[in-house]
Amino acid sequence: MFFIDPSSHDIGRSPSSAPASFTPSVRWGIGIDADDFRLSPTASSDRFSFHLLRNRSSLIDGYWQLRSAIFCEEQHLFETSDLDELDERAYPIAAVHHGENHGGQVVGVVRIVEQSPRLWYGGRLGVHHAFRRHNQIGKGLIWKAVTTANGWGCDRFLATVQIQNVRFFQRLHWSSIAELEIQGIRHHLMEADLPYYLPSGERRPCSMQVV
Repeated sequence: MFFIDPSSHDIGRSPSSAPASFTPSVRWGIGIDADDFRLSPTASSDRFSFHLLRNRSSLIDGYWQLRSAIFCEEQHLFETSDLDELDERAYPIAAVHHGENHGGQVVGVVRIVEQSPRLWYGGRLGVHHAFRRHNQIGKGLIWKAVTTANGWGCDRFLATVQIQNVRFFQRLHWSSIAELEIQGIRHHLMEADLPYYLPSGERRPCSMQVV
């Protein structure tokens, strides 16, 4: 499952019909029942944990490496780097695996950004190719992203979702508010049901200097 941000001018090296604002999208979804989507209040499990990366985090190198592997090397959405101007103010989140063979490895990524006061978007959501059978990673990243922003005074949390994944997000308490076409692919602009994603107690960093 991936959120892809067509906000960069060179993505796909073709014009996009997406709105000028930051508009992440989902390329692949994994069928998850709504009943098993909720995690603990800290969005953690025995095998995976989900972390807001602060300045000098030991996980930040793994975060950037996985983003590059997914969006540059695998999906070829960017030629050399998927970093953009939003990373200067976005908050990175990483999923970490705690198994014997991959202990401490970053296996999932997402970023959240406040586009305007109290309006948040999620983007650059991706899961390591070897761990995509674990649907808990994708749902945990989404949960961590939305509950973190909600705890920081978010009024709306949006994402642009490819048409084949709309029902997936509807089951996870998202609603469609508009239809879009991005690079010839149908999308829905969708909004998370914030009362479902209870605010977390994650403290908001005063500044982000992770780029």
